[in-house]
Amino acid sequence: MLLLALDTATPAVTAALHDGRRVLAEAGGTDARRHGELLLPAVDRALREAGRALGKVTAVAVGTGPGPYTGLRVGLATAAALGTALGIPVHGVGSLDALAYGAGLAGLEGPFTVATDARRKEVYWARFADARTRLDGPAVARAADLPADARALTAVGAGAALYRDAFATVRDDLPAHVSAAALASLAAERLAAGDPLDAPRPQYLRRPDAKVPAGYKAVTRA
Repeated sequence: MLLLALDTATPAVTAALHDGRRVLAEAGGTDARRHGELLLPAVDRALREAGRALGKVTAVAVGTGPGPYTGLRVGLATAAALGTALGIPVHGVGSLDALAYGAGLAGLEGPFTVATDARRKEVYWARFADARTRLDGPAVARAADLPADARALTAVGAGAALYRDAFATVRDDLPAHVSAAALASLAAERLAAGDPLDAPRPQYLRRPDAKVPAGYKAVTRA
């Protein structure tokens, strides 16, 4: 197996390769406004660092969010295009699940809450029993409006750091954004166990900021 993992659900634009046993390479950058510019170069760097050709990839795993509309669709559209071009399966993995898994790899034991920045003074959040077991979510809300039991737990992620007063404890030493290496490891673990992965469909949770203008001015031909 040679699994290519991508995620653009947070400001981190990240790609990684996994051979079924370990992560071979990871590349990316952090820029909330340049997902489309950064993703394919990150894929290329990961392939070069791993010494593998794109044609050898046997599956793609992509973060399904939740995340902002514009950034999230970059990863999903790229994964779909690669899957079609290479004739390989594309699997979805919840981005909050991947962030929780990464926190577990960094030593965090459950239960805990994951929160990423959803803008509009809100967070995307989920509550976990441990790094592999989601109990609640994903959902979107103001941090102060999360259930009391979720706010009382240790919290990780950029959303928790942004609204730290809403949480009992925020772990700044743990990953703030999704890592494709963690996403790849989680996907590879599930595939090896025969567990089903998600469909590669976006979890937007709310409508995009952009709206169709109302009240078009009528134009008549001269």
